[in-house]
Formats: sequence, C-alpha cells, structure tokens
Amino acid sequence: MTNTPIRRRNLLAGGADLLAVIVFVAIGRRTHDETGNVFVGAAKVAAPFLIAVVLGWLIARAWNNPFSNATGAIIWLTAVIAGLLLRHFVFDRGTATPFIIVATATLCAFIMGWRGAARWYLARSE
Repeated sequence: MTNTPIRRRNLLAGGADLLAVIVFVAIGRRTHDETGNVFVGAAKVAAPFLIAVVLGWLIARAWNNPFSNATGAIIWLTAVIAGLLLRHFVFDRGTATPFIIVATATLCAFIMGWRGAARWYLARSE
C-alpha cells in the first residue's frame, strides 16, 4: 500500500464499494428476470444504495483507511440501513423482509469481502 498514491488508493476503494452495490443489483435483477430498460431499472434499484455508500464513506471518513474492517463495517451498515430507508421513503420501493435479509448478507459479503481480499493480496506482495 505504501507504493500506491493515496488518491489512487481511495479512488480504487471507493470504486470497489460502488461496484459491490452494482453487482448486488445486477445479480438481483438477473435472478428475478426483471424486464424493461436494463440501465433505468438497475439505476432505480441501485440509487438508494449508491447514495448510502457515499454517506457511509463520509461517516467513516474512509479516505483515512479505506481497507480496514472498521471502515468497511461502517460503510456496509450505512449502505444497508440508509439504503433501505431511502429505498422505502424516498424512492417508494419495497422493503420486504427477505429483501432486507438478502441485501444485508450480500452487501456484507461484497463490501467486506473485497477488503479482505485486497489486504491478503497486499500482504503477500510486501
């Protein structure tokens, strides 16, 4: 990590968190065989969670240590809680209990998972 400029490291980490949400949405839409415009449909589902990830970055001050488990946990919990609240109250979309469970587990696996993989890779290359 010491060889990677801080700005690039933060952009990669932020991109990985946003990508985690996009992959979550893509898998969900594919699983449910959703029709219509792929981009518009995905944007409607992803928007509250993408906003929540950005909020999580601000709350966690993730730019200070974007690869840590603590940072990831704050971003994950913010993505789930704020994302579901935004989805329900602002975007007027459903928040059925099975969706809450799947979103919580999947976003945890993706947001925390890439961090673990990155730390493992960086430790091996040092």
